[in-house]
Amino acid sequence: FEVIKHNEGNPDEECVPYGVMVTVHYEGTLYDTGEIFDSSRKRGQPFQFMLGVGQVIRGWDEGVQQLKRGQKATIVCPPDYGYGARGAPPVIPPNATLKFEVEVIDYDDGQRRGACGCNIM
Repeated sequence: FEVIKHNEGNPDEECVPYGVMVTVHYEGTLYDTGEIFDSSRKRGQPFQFMLGVGQVIRGWDEGVQQLKRGQKATIVCPPDYGYGARGAPPVIPPNATLKFEVEVIDYDDGQRRGACGCNIM
């Protein structure tokens, strides 16, 4: 498992905390072949998930938590951080190492919400 950071992100912020909704752009490739199996950028739609609650593979939960808003990184996920021995047929074969280019677009840190959960502008 490896996280290679390509920029510093927002220097005034901490890394993304567990339990928040994160918005990312990503491109996933099979490490061995370089074949792209998924890309939010190609779809033109960022991906959102709750960090640290198992909505995504282990490599994303642990890798994205090391990043800041605006930061870009490569996350390399061996099988035990990805889809393991079962894979995700037909797209991801069993025991595949995966490589993701990830950019943290934003996350909801609660700073812009009132006690009721409503947006404060």
